Amino acid sequence: MEQPKVIFLDAVGTLFDVKGSVGKVYSQIAEEFGVTVPAETLNKAFIKSFKAAPPPIFPDAELQDIPQREFDWWRIIALNTFESAGVLKEFSDFSAFFSELYIHFGTGEPWFVYPDVLPALINWRRLGVTLGVLSNFDSRIYSVLQSLGLREFFTSVTIATQVRAAKPDPQIFAIALDKHKCSPEAAWHIGDSVVEDYYAAKAAGLRGVWINRG
Repeated sequence: MEQPKVIFLDAVGTLFDVKGSVGKVYSQIAEEFGVTVPAETLNKAFIKSFKAAPPPIFPDAELQDIPQREFDWWRIIALNTFESAGVLKEFSDFSAFFSELYIHFGTGEPWFVYPDVLPALINWRRLGVTLGVLSNFDSRIYSVLQSLGLREFFTSVTIATQVRAAKPDPQIFAIALDKHKCSPEAAWHIGDSVVEDYYAAKAAGLRGVWINRG
């Protein structure tokens, strides 16, 4: 198999993931604000609320307004999560809680890097393959990659919120490829979602590689 010119990688679920579960992190921080709710309850509510959210793209937003729009997008998901868990009214100041939660997920603290990631990145770099992140994550990706010691491996970072297109839309792949002046045939995309990574990459003309983290 010919070596690709560029390999794009998805972020959450591929390079790194949440320690324990999102519900566990939500539960721990809610506890600091005097609201006790089981991690499992919150995790189920979060998955439901996350799946129901529209894609994180803000076509009409000015570039400088995007971080605020990202914050608002996630705030609704968190609000729905606690509403669905039946404990929203127990917060005396949900806004203060959410701000802390949002900042927390922009640090390295709630995340862990999969053990196979660093050896793979080092190896690809040694082989002269250019690497990029291609993700439906938001602007916090930069600080997370930095905190986890991964930022230096990536020449480009393409995220849905900034390019106004989210996977599986072929447009996000086209934008990422353009940053490298690379044809789709010369690129791979690796990710943990069959739909958003594997099939979406193939539909955009790249070689899709599914990584099963399950």
